[in-house]
Amino acid sequence: MQPLRIAFAGTPEFAAVALDALHAAGHEVVLVLTQPDRPAGRGQQLQASAVKQRGLALGLPLAQPRSLRLDGRYPEDAAQARVALEQAAPQVMVVAAYGLILPAWTLTLPSAGCLNIHASLLPRWRGAAPIHRAIEAGDALTGITIMQMDEGLDTGAMLLVTQEPISAQDTTAALHDRLAALGGRLIVQALQDLAVGRLNPVAQPASGVTYAHKIDKAEAPIDWRLPAAAVERRVRAFDPFPGATFAWGGEVIKLWRAAVPAPPPPGQPAPPPGTVVDLGRGRLGVACGEGSCLELLEVQRPGGRRQAVSAWLQAAAAQAPLPGASLAVPAAPPSAQRL
Repeated sequence: MQPLRIAFAGTPEFAAVALDALHAAGHEVVLVLTQPDRPAGRGQQLQASAVKQRGLALGLPLAQPRSLRLDGRYPEDAAQARVALEQAAPQVMVVAAYGLILPAWTLTLPSAGCLNIHASLLPRWRGAAPIHRAIEAGDALTGITIMQMDEGLDTGAMLLVTQEPISAQDTTAALHDRLAALGGRLIVQALQDLAVGRLNPVAQPASGVTYAHKIDKAEAPIDWRLPAAAVERRVRAFDPFPGATFAWGGEVIKLWRAAVPAPPPPGQPAPPPGTVVDLGRGRLGVACGEGSCLELLEVQRPGGRRQAVSAWLQAAAAQAPLPGASLAVPAAPPSAQRL
């Protein structure tokens, strides 16, 4: 394989996996761009990005501009980054979940342009949160697209595409890890093809375009008016961030696992959405939209660990902080507690 001089731009773990793959393949990573350190954790201490940590471990040159726009809010950062890139003289830039907009000058500076590792089957789920949105929508397939970047939002020509199935149990965390590994393998293949002139750009189709808008913490509270299947998908899509939440007993509870049980017999009246339902044998359900029901399987109280719903209810009954704890008793009326 002919090694290439590569500039790399990325920030989270998804990108760090690709950086490892490029380094292991023998390419010369001449500069790593990643976002500035950010406050994180309970103490809000500055924390380096996953890509910075990996770059330092590999002894690679790093730059952390706040922006790459020469006419933007931080023109001095952009100017310094431009000088660093020009001096590094990369043949190609690989971009993976960088989080900053690449202006026109960055797209044309490397002789082979910029290649992006995108975690969807473009043009479906362009944008910031393709893994979350694919699970939330109930997609059966996703994948990795290696794309030749242009000035649009994930609109560039496709170079390589590989599919990855989404299972009924997949969370964003689990699917992220598989796609990160796939992205690392696929970008190495793309650079091998680039080195020998075998990359064939294909324009994205005009139909089937969807946008994966950034996940917001405001999406965490569960809307029980949605069908149970839609709520269950959101639970998996929001694992690990921001988590699907509901209020009970004066606390905000995170719901990490749920299931959709078999529907009740025809003709049985459905309680209003948000009504806690005793499913028997220590199982707890919540009525959802369209007459459906969601079984709660794993939750987390503030400051606690994830635990089975049965354990949560037992602890709540012993301490009596949750007014709905008695719902675990079959004699309790299904409308005794509303979420």
